[in-house]
Amino acid sequence: MRNIAIIFIIALAAFVLLGMANSNRRVLSGWRGPVGAGEASVANAAAAPAQALVGVAQPQGRGFDAALVPSGNPLRAAHTVITQGYGVGTHAPASVWGAIDLALDSDGDGKADPEGTWNQPVYATHAGRVTLTRESWPAGNHIWVTNEQYRTGYAHLAGFAVSDGQWVNPGDLIGYIGSTGMSSGPHLDYQVWVWRDGRWVNQNPLDYIQRMGE
Repeated sequence: MRNIAIIFIIALAAFVLLGMANSNRRVLSGWRGPVGAGEASVANAAAAPAQALVGVAQPQGRGFDAALVPSGNPLRAAHTVITQGYGVGTHAPASVWGAIDLALDSDGDGKADPEGTWNQPVYATHAGRVTLTRESWPAGNHIWVTNEQYRTGYAHLAGFAVSDGQWVNPGDLIGYIGSTGMSSGPHLDYQVWVWRDGRWVNQNPLDYIQRMGE
């Protein structure tokens, strides 16, 4: 019995020592951090305790980042008026030319005021990368703001406030209202598209403009 007790004590001591050794080990996760984070993320992971959560997961899929979804009025003016609706006139068919035309009523008579509309600022309604097209037809000076989920189009601009390839966020100034391309007067042609089933699908911008005055 005494020999059995000694063996049991030795085995228990070995088990405790082994557990202590394992508790001091460092575990390097296979996760390398956000894309482009570089080797610093790996070094930080190597120095972290085994139970620590290293890094922060990036949002994936639809609906995780509200900044990627178009929202609000691209003119950000309370006296914005719609001069042509969605899917009518030159905006038909909606699947190809769907847009709304926006201008400003600076004198308060309920109608678009050309003089008060010229060169008014235009703002991005969501986050994305800019693609510029100069003097195109029929859109004139045109901007696309595109991310993986949405793209918005801003046409007939007088000029640009951003560079081709630039990343913009909601509310960033991107251009100025003009009448370039096929246009009878100063206004903003505004489009919204969503990526669905492997293609861009046109949307009614009014579904994304919650309040024209914002």
